[in-house]
Amino acid sequence: MNTFFKDKVVVVTGGTDGIGRALVETLIGMGAKVATCGRNHDKLYQLQSAFPSAHLHTMVADVSSENDCRRFMEMTIHNFGGIDVLINNAGISMRSLLTEVSMDTIRKVMDINFYGTVYCTKYALHSIIERKGTIVGVSSIAGYRGLPGRSGYSASKWAVQGWLEAVRTELLHTGVNVMWVCPGFTTSNIRNAALNKDAQSHGATPMDEGKMMPATECADHILKAIRKRKRSLVLTFTGKRTVFLNKFFPKLADKLTYNFFFKNGELVK
Repeated sequence: MNTFFKDKVVVVTGGTDGIGRALVETLIGMGAKVATCGRNHDKLYQLQSAFPSAHLHTMVADVSSENDCRRFMEMTIHNFGGIDVLINNAGISMRSLLTEVSMDTIRKVMDINFYGTVYCTKYALHSIIERKGTIVGVSSIAGYRGLPGRSGYSASKWAVQGWLEAVRTELLHTGVNVMWVCPGFTTSNIRNAALNKDAQSHGATPMDEGKMMPATECADHILKAIRKRKRSLVLTFTGKRTVFLNKFFPKLADKLTYNFFFKNGELVK
């Protein structure tokens, strides 16, 4: 077994579901000291109960709150002595056309996805620099290609990637690695928790999760990329193809993306 993460302190935001949960479980199995947060107390309790003997610190926190992020990082450093890796995984999506969506929906998506990454990174930064560690942003293909019906989500992921690229350049000679990961369609709760036009949970999605990358496989790819100190990672064939087409054949990408997300002129939600 690879020992890279053994005894390292790894923070995973949004660790109770999907990719975040898979990351937490895999890291615990590798001997890491893991800190994670979420908004659901019961899910955090279940996670803690599943690993009673592990070095696991959990805390109820909303990453859209600067104060929650600050306290989470401070408590992690207090409990474990520092932070080696920060994985900004917490996120939320949306499904609504711009003609229908409320500003509350877009604002909430931006607060969680973008500002959550900024807050957590800012308050973990000093410790990560001291340890020459790694900062990760879990982004999306929507960070490369704007997706219809997900305009606020796309904007938040573009913002995350641009911000992390700037931070990476600032820290170029500090020994800190900054990277962003763009999963394709992955089995995750993010679609069920996606916001509708009124900033409420949208619920069920028609997408077939059986054809998607399992969250555990996605977590393995992310951890491997961290070990290799990569700059970025785009996952799944569909994801790589989308990024390629959007870069070199943007008009064709427009048409293909429209055809994927619209059926009979109606947005697939």
